[in-house]
Amino acid sequence: MMAERLRLDGELSMRTAASVFERPLPATGGGWIIDFSAVTVADSAALALLLAWLRRARARGVGVELHALPESLHALARLYGIDVLLPGAA
Repeated sequence: MMAERLRLDGELSMRTAASVFERPLPATGGGWIIDFSAVTVADSAALALLLAWLRRARARGVGVELHALPESLHALARLYGIDVLLPGAA
């Protein structure tokens, strides 16, 4: 099975994250690629959204790959000490 791409775009912030969270996630067992390449703004709400999706993926037994995760989210994850929870973390 192939991984399905979840392409995010525009602002991913406190103002928009709730509506993005409500979007249905792929039901595939082939994994998810969460693509941040078109995200223009990302704050702590984006990080919370990502963590919620990672919990859902784990519960479904689905692998996750992050594509073009903004450095601002990497920095927040490091600040909060949760960067090890992100796929691909060293």
